[in-house]
Amino acid sequence: MNEQNRNDEISLKELVDKGRGWFDYLLSQWKIILLAGVIGAFLGLAYSFSKKPVYTATLSFALEDEKSGGGLGSALGLASSLGLDLGGGGGSVFTGSNLTELFKSRSMVEQTLLSPVVVEGKTISLAEMYIQNQEWRVQWNKNPKYKSIQFLPNADGKNFTRVHDSILGVIYQDLSKNGLSVGQKDKKVTIISVDVVSNNEFFSKYFCEALVKEVSDFYIETKSKKSRENMDILERQTDSIRRELNGAITGVAVANDNTFGLNPAMNVRRAPSARRQVDVQANTAILTELVKQAELAKVTLRKETPLIQIIDKPILPLKKEKFGKAQGIVSGGILAGFLMLFWLIVRRVWRQII
Repeated sequence: MNEQNRNDEISLKELVDKGRGWFDYLLSQWKIILLAGVIGAFLGLAYSFSKKPVYTATLSFALEDEKSGGGLGSALGLASSLGLDLGGGGGSVFTGSNLTELFKSRSMVEQTLLSPVVVEGKTISLAEMYIQNQEWRVQWNKNPKYKSIQFLPNADGKNFTRVHDSILGVIYQDLSKNGLSVGQKDKKVTIISVDVVSNNEFFSKYFCEALVKEVSDFYIETKSKKSRENMDILERQTDSIRRELNGAITGVAVANDNTFGLNPAMNVRRAPSARRQVDVQANTAILTELVKQAELAKVTLRKETPLIQIIDKPILPLKKEKFGKAQGIVSGGILAGFLMLFWLIVRRVWRQII
């Protein structure tokens, strides 16, 4: 038992001695560590000068869809606020996370990049504005393959070459990973926020507003597509029957003029007028029903057309985040100091092993 205590004391003493030896060693290297910290501080300061500030544009909106509302929708909303999931929320393709993923889809982002904006009195696309911000054209002008590449506002993407699609793909990857964030701040709140981050204040604002407009138009068109097509068909049928009715009314008048003053005994001559009268009655009944159905279709279209209500828009000046000089000096100095400590420890251990 005494032997075990003696061994424990020796082990603890050795541990303390080793720790003191490491401390003395690192303390003897304080000049190297300090020099590394100073160099790191200068590097951090230089990085703070080269690092461009980033601007965040935030737009929030609420979505109202009457088709998915009603008593059941209210009950499901109440259950959701209590933490219960009763299901039954699959009545729409673009609900919840599907809607947020729609904002991040490549199709929506690329269509938004082709939206027109006015920069310094000149109308260009958002894609061209992004390219100018990144200063890509400085390198492209030296390469004939890219020198003639243009992204005109409202351009038809179907006519783009492989190079166009490749460049848009690079822009999309950068925006989706680093510059675009879509989601709900709180699960109990149905307000959706869209954040766009870039080093150009105007690009953040323009792209954020254009993306929401693009998705809003696509969402409304998709949700009300069937009702709109049904209403268009009914309106075309109504116009067609109305033309037929007008023709039948004119035909009755012509037939009556032809039989004016005719001998009452000559009924055969009155047959065309009678036939046209039947056409008038039939077309009148059909037109009445079509008009009623067309009005019902308009009401249905209004009910199935969702409302996207903008709550907050990005307002200049936008939120600005900059890597400060003091932050660069402190971060660079501490990081360089720790790296130097790590290197000194590794070097001594390696020498002891050898």
